[in-house]
Amino acid sequence: MKIVFNRQEILNSIVPMMCAVGVKGTNPATEYIHMEARSDSEIVLTTYDLEKGIRCTVEGKVLEPGDYCINASKFLQTLKVMENEEIVLSVKDSLETSITSGKAFYKMQSLAGSDFPLMPSVKSGSGFEVKSAVLKEMIGKIAYAMGVNDQRPVLNGAFFRITGEELLVVACDSFKLAKCVCRTKIRNLSESEEKYQYIVPQKTVIELLRMLPDGEDDTVIFNLSRKNMVCSFEGLTFYSRLIEGEYIDFDRIIIKNHKINVTVDKAQLLAALERAAVVTEEKVPGSTRTPLKISVEGNILKLNAVSSVGVSYDELEIEHTGDDIVISFNNRNLIDSVKSCTGKTIRIELSTPLFSINIIPVDPGENSEDIFFMMPVRTRD
Repeated sequence: MKIVFNRQEILNSIVPMMCAVGVKGTNPATEYIHMEARSDSEIVLTTYDLEKGIRCTVEGKVLEPGDYCINASKFLQTLKVMENEEIVLSVKDSLETSITSGKAFYKMQSLAGSDFPLMPSVKSGSGFEVKSAVLKEMIGKIAYAMGVNDQRPVLNGAFFRITGEELLVVACDSFKLAKCVCRTKIRNLSESEEKYQYIVPQKTVIELLRMLPDGEDDTVIFNLSRKNMVCSFEGLTFYSRLIEGEYIDFDRIIIKNHKINVTVDKAQLLAALERAAVVTEEKVPGSTRTPLKISVEGNILKLNAVSSVGVSYDELEIEHTGDDIVISFNNRNLIDSVKSCTGKTIRIELSTPLFSINIIPVDPGENSEDIFFMMPVRTRD
């Protein structure tokens, strides 16, 4: 195989693909980029770590077609230090690989293309197409609430449900929950199926958030099977395994008849929470994170935190209905929930110091419905 390509163009393609490169200890071939030089100008690149994979096509000059695997990290490092923009890559039958740029060259061993693991196929025609910007915004709202190493595997990801023209995304880690609903144009790729629901792993969701385009006309196509998902956008194909299992009944655990309502300016509350974080997030050896105590007294919201490193106190003017209340929270979880809630004004719904709360936008928009759920922290006083 012998190909010529532009250094910067192939760098732009390879950098996002590194998230699907395997680590040592798994299949050694997953540490490589599968490179297929198929025609005069088409080079197909694939990375796959047995859980997720990325495939894209880049332009180049194919002098000799071939099918080989190049070590991903070494190839990336080599491209970064090469000075000339024109790169020549050649692989001999002995698997010796040469990368040349001007008078500089680098040699390493490659693998045969047949050594690269095959990604499971997902048939086209079973899935949907949606605006990429809409999906990216929704993922951005719920990403903070996904579990990472939860004992319940279904919580280590995000739940998606598509019904008609309604897209729902939910994430929960036992302490906090984010639910976003958007009514938007969704093109169903199947004539028979109208409803899809699946759970996408946390790492895949984070990568989608990073890679999805956000242009008004950009779309993303999802093809689904029971265990796998393939999404395509901007000439890139992203494969991921899905989490098997039944997701939690999130609508049942969200309290809908709270007796206390607090309406507050989002920017002012967020600024106060960030000021309190100076105390609540100070790491003290041998101690747990300091909770933030919130007191609702009439039309005043008081925020107070006390730790061995200092004291934080703040007050905000609010609109308040119902009884006064004193309740404590993990401040970082509260900051993340408030940040994800869109709009200038938010409403906090509460009942008792032991019950969960709801954070919702006062003006959610006619085509969306968001709710952010949090459990309080129990304190001795």
